[in-house]
Amino acid sequence: MFKPEEMAKIDIISLGRYKDRLLTYLHEKGVVEVREVDVKLAQKDAPNEFYRKAASYSISISRLVDFLRAHRKEAGGGLKEFLFPPEKEKRTYRYKSIEQLIKDVEAFLEKVEPEIKAVEGKLNATQTEIERIKANIAILELLSVLNIEVDYLKSTDMLEIVVGTVERDRYRALMEDLKEVVGQRFVSVSKELKDKYLLVLVFLKGDYEKANPVLAKHSLERIEIPEGTGTPRDLIIEYNKKLREKEEELEKVRKEAEWLSEQYYNETAFYHELMENERDKATILSNLVRTNMTFALTGWLPKKNVPEVVEGIKQLTENKAYINIKDPKPEELDEIPIKLKNPKFIEPFEMLTEMFGVPKYNEFDPTPIMAFTYSFFFGFMLTDFMYGLIVGIVAAILIKGHRHLRDGTWRFAHILLFSSFFTMSLGIIFGSYFGNALDLAGFHVPRLLDTMRGALTVLEIALAIGLVHMFIGYTLGFIVKIKNGELKDALLEQLSWMLIISAVVLFVISENHPGLATAAKGIFGAGFVLFVLSELKNGGLAALLIISDFFGFVGNWLSYARLMALALATSGIAMVVNILVQMIWGIKIGPLSIGLALGVVLFIGGQFFSTAINSLGAFVHSLRLHYVEFFGTFYSGEGRKFEPFRAKREISKLELDVEA
Repeated sequence: MFKPEEMAKIDIISLGRYKDRLLTYLHEKGVVEVREVDVKLAQKDAPNEFYRKAASYSISISRLVDFLRAHRKEAGGGLKEFLFPPEKEKRTYRYKSIEQLIKDVEAFLEKVEPEIKAVEGKLNATQTEIERIKANIAILELLSVLNIEVDYLKSTDMLEIVVGTVERDRYRALMEDLKEVVGQRFVSVSKELKDKYLLVLVFLKGDYEKANPVLAKHSLERIEIPEGTGTPRDLIIEYNKKLREKEEELEKVRKEAEWLSEQYYNETAFYHELMENERDKATILSNLVRTNMTFALTGWLPKKNVPEVVEGIKQLTENKAYINIKDPKPEELDEIPIKLKNPKFIEPFEMLTEMFGVPKYNEFDPTPIMAFTYSFFFGFMLTDFMYGLIVGIVAAILIKGHRHLRDGTWRFAHILLFSSFFTMSLGIIFGSYFGNALDLAGFHVPRLLDTMRGALTVLEIALAIGLVHMFIGYTLGFIVKIKNGELKDALLEQLSWMLIISAVVLFVISENHPGLATAAKGIFGAGFVLFVLSELKNGGLAALLIISDFFGFVGNWLSYARLMALALATSGIAMVVNILVQMIWGIKIGPLSIGLALGVVLFIGGQFFSTAINSLGAFVHSLRLHYVEFFGTFYSGEGRKFEPFRAKREISKLELDVEA
């Protein structure tokens, strides 16, 4: 806790015949971050033909999975599946070698790919034909206003017949230009539509070449006449009949696709996940180096995993491997990957720290402090027992539903659950239960503080909390800098503000204890001198930066007033909802009391809305107080996050065949 996981560097050299097996072991173990080997005496490794095939098959199987998923009948979904996602069954694959896996995939594809693609082809062809028929029906609907036989709208050996639409404001100009080009040697039939003209133009073959540029000039949109004989209305009946036949055919093909999905989806998705992981393994090969007989890789892993990993490598390589474990060197500080290490109940809060950035290897991990202060700030801003209870219930449901996944939702729900306890506790202190609902109902609610009546007191508490929070940050920064041998920076950049904050606290206390005023002045003076000295290293800009940085500190401190502001907003919104309910509660229409029903609906809807909107505000502003005001006092977040070489398994499980 407070420090990242201790890391070790591992170098491995072994025979080339063990490479695939060793990479697979590390991939499944998921505890080593593989780095690029910097060796000039050996050549970079590269994917062989089997890994290249894996990448290719990953793409082709992905298309099959997408097609089958689109026609899969799945139960559930919606809110229930979000709250309680089903646990996916995992199928085990006994891994012998990449060559054997590729053979198995090829055998599977040989069996199912032609069948799936045949149905996919029929489905696409049928859908294309349906779209063509629908387009023809739309054209015929347009032509029906002319009531001309479709045969008469098709060109002959001597005549060129053009059917199309033109914008209303271009129609007259088009007619005039045609007369100028071909004279009276054309016939036109037109029908005015909403914003266009529908035109049938008949030209002699010899005149059409002259007329065609004019048609293009005026943007005539040509209409392709559908096949068939009779009036457009007659053909619409025929085409509707064809449409129904094709839709019936489409339904049959979809049934085939659904059957294929039922038969092959799970297996296809299984092989797709296997290929995706092999493709992931292939991408890491460029970090390795090799000779004709050997290969080498290097990486980082947590120290606690070293014995297990070393033993696994020895077994896989039959003790034919050189393994070198080294502690990090000072010059490698920026290269060491960071894996946060915290107790289980704090671990979900690592998500918030990682959103900003992980610490460097020689910095403090702020997660343990953030777990408390973030939850406290959230509760202070929401400040209502019933709101906290609602948030806690929702969080508990999500934790239970996502327990088997351990995903982001599960971690976020833990943060909300932890925060809900502070919200309920502070709700009791502030006597807030859906705002002032209990007061309006005639109950006496004890409260130590009243957000609305004692806003100034709440503001003072918020600013005091801000000073404490920032002091903790500067103290942590002071300790880190002292530990890392940065004595000058610790004194000038951290201790200066620690003294100034201490002086502010003593000034406040001195109102009741006048003797502390002198000590406060001395401490403030010492802190301010250190602060000025820290600014003087900026040369000519020092004077401006002294003013800017000092008032920047004041601005950061005053930013904690948002604790009071959001607590006030929560109380205010809840109060407005309660007042509106009170106003409509007694409305009656004759003997029927509709105010009661409307009031219940408004109360439930309004309070749930208030819970949601104020929880969102508390979440965002609590983060801001940490990312800007708190982290700005000591934390860089410039560490390099630990990204282990790890398989992604949702429906597959690999069993490594050591005997292979």
